[in-house]
Amino acid sequence: MTTLSIVIRIIEPSDNIQISNVIRTVLAEYGADKPGFAWQDPELDNMFLAYVEESSRYWVVEVEGEIVGGVGIAPLVPEVQGTCELQKMYLLPKSRKLGIGQSLLIQALEFAQHHYKRCYLETISNMESAGALYQKYDFKTLTKPIIATKHSGCDRWYIKDF
Repeated sequence: MTTLSIVIRIIEPSDNIQISNVIRTVLAEYGADKPGFAWQDPELDNMFLAYVEESSRYWVVEVEGEIVGGVGIAPLVPEVQGTCELQKMYLLPKSRKLGIGQSLLIQALEFAQHHYKRCYLETISNMESAGALYQKYDFKTLTKPIIATKHSGCDRWYIKDF
């Protein structure tokens, strides 16, 4: 059995193009390559700069030296006191079912609980594996968003208290 080299690390400026391509590839896979989704977020082309604040962080995951996904934590905008948002958690198809998503989520939640009281996220219903993962880690399903965000195309919302 061959062991894959998997590294989760904080994003660097040189990662911007690769992670942008990963995010756009996955969004297109799920039909979210249109207005109302992260597809239009201006930070997609400079993810490093979008996560420079002390209470924000973005991690990329490399498999055999290739960036195949990532996850971010940042304050929820518009601001909700003590609440962060789990952002842009995407994995290329070839890197799924290896436990990488779980590792990314754990990394993000460990960081978040030191800076926030709860974590919010928005997603879409056809990302079924992601929804199952969030529920496994005690995210509670909401019936509507807690605030109006720029991701109006999302139809699933979750919250987790720390």
